[in-house]
Amino acid sequence: MKAAVYAQYGPPEVLQVKEVEKPMPKGNEILLRIKATAVNSGDWRLRKADPFAVRFIFGFMKPKINILGSVFSGEVESVGSQVKLFKAGDQVFGHADMSFGAYAEYKCLPENASIALKPASISHKEAAVIPFGGVTALHFIKKAVIKPGQKVLVVGASGAVGSAAVQLAKSFGAAVTGVCSTANIALVKSIGANKVIDYTKEDFTQNGETYDVIFDTVKAISVSRSIKSLNENGIMILSAAGMSEMLQGAWISMTSSKKVLTGVISHTASDIVFLKGLVEAGKLKPVIDRTYPLAQIADAHAYVEKGHKKGNVAIEV
Repeated sequence: MKAAVYAQYGPPEVLQVKEVEKPMPKGNEILLRIKATAVNSGDWRLRKADPFAVRFIFGFMKPKINILGSVFSGEVESVGSQVKLFKAGDQVFGHADMSFGAYAEYKCLPENASIALKPASISHKEAAVIPFGGVTALHFIKKAVIKPGQKVLVVGASGAVGSAAVQLAKSFGAAVTGVCSTANIALVKSIGANKVIDYTKEDFTQNGETYDVIFDTVKAISVSRSIKSLNENGIMILSAAGMSEMLQGAWISMTSSKKVLTGVISHTASDIVFLKGLVEAGKLKPVIDRTYPLAQIADAHAYVEKGHKKGNVAIEV
């Protein structure tokens, strides 16, 4: 099978499409024929070992995992002898989590992984871009227990996580304000934001507005300045936090009525099923900036790494 492989950390060019051995499913696994995947921030950071701490987990001198890609949509080609949840021919989508491996024509996954039947109303490339931003936003929105009528501010509202966060917060009944650049105002309005702030013209920390939840999806805000825009007992979500932001957040949570949520996300098949339901109800729409074939995976990485994509970048396998 063809796969985008990397044997060393570095620039996008370290990704090479090569022939590798096709996997065989174990008793509890499904063999998936991948039709589409996506390039997300986690992919290029792993490829580049940025931050350096990546090396302590994924291989110090060179990567232990050689095929990146965490999200997918495709067709079940065959199943192991113990599999009961899926059958050959099922159209599915999901998140491979830390096993990665979706930059390939085939991948084996346990049947109880974060997988669900693909919504029939969308294409494979549309389905493939939903899980990364979707499960990240859902993880934190569930932890924040967003309620109808709450005011939610989403920073980086046009990105993969941000565009999902806007739509998910709306589906929970919140009044959502999106923060983005001038070029992305129309997009953020189109996915349901009640109000949009153009960060090139307005600083939300200076406009006198306060919010029940502030969700920074792109590590773009100053925690110490932004906390003043949070209501008493409000929650700040820092889904892209570095160590400095995590420490500031822990201190705020310990010393005030305000709470800061950071850390590693978790997800299950039920989360993918939940996202599927929102898609089918018209409450969650995939946002795709560009689509590349697998052969141009290095170009896709170079584009995503610039940090200006709208929503997601899809890869057709």
